[in-house]
Amino acid sequence: MATYNKRGYKTPKEKEEKLDNNFIEDTPNVDEKDSTTAKAFDTLDQGASKIEDWVAKNQKYILKALLAVVIVTVGYLSYQKFVVEPKEEEATSDLFVAQQNFQLAADATNPKSQDSLYNLVLKGSEGKQGAVGIAEQYAGTDSGNIANYYVGIANLYLKKYDVAIQYLEKFSSKDNFLSSIALGAIGDAWSQKNDANKALEYYEKAARLNTNEFTTPKYLFKAGQTALELGNKAVALKYFTEIKEKYEATPEAQNIDALIGMAQ
Repeated sequence: MATYNKRGYKTPKEKEEKLDNNFIEDTPNVDEKDSTTAKAFDTLDQGASKIEDWVAKNQKYILKALLAVVIVTVGYLSYQKFVVEPKEEEATSDLFVAQQNFQLAADATNPKSQDSLYNLVLKGSEGKQGAVGIAEQYAGTDSGNIANYYVGIANLYLKKYDVAIQYLEKFSSKDNFLSSIALGAIGDAWSQKNDANKALEYYEKAARLNTNEFTTPKYLFKAGQTALELGNKAVALKYFTEIKEKYEATPEAQNIDALIGMAQ
């Protein structure tokens, strides 16, 4: 029995399964570096967990430590605000009069007037206390520090050399120029006490602390004279020669050749 196909009839094709080329079902390769990184993160996580445990166990002590830091900080700031600053203002007010008397004394040409003014520097005037009181009452402040300088220099001129040395040694300054003068003044006090070795020591310090055209040749000159007094001509020659070679335009260099001749 013959089988006839109807016109236009086609045998249906089997359906083809479409594959999603975008989907690749592979097992991913794990890089050794990725594995190491993962381990590192695991270690960090474990470390963080331990720290958290430690913090939890010791929280009470940590809070106490932090509180102590806060108390110290607040205490320091309060001390600066309510103790140091008001003291500094009071000291500055008192020191202003002492500074005026000090300047008048330094400019005075009459020895009696000069002595009188230096005593006012020390004891005070116009209802304000003198530099001695300021140095003692406001020790630790800038005003108290500069008062030490005024007391030292005033006593040097009043020939109270031990007191001068005592106060000048308390004085300190970031200004090397002023510090050089203070050291030189200590040298002058020791010289007046007839201790040439001590005087030479401080003149040397004063000359070397801050190299400039004023204090350096001034104290090199004094150091040279003191070395001559001690009979140490070689040291004196060194100081005088330095003045001639480096500070020829200064007053100390005017007759330096004669001193060099004495030291040779």
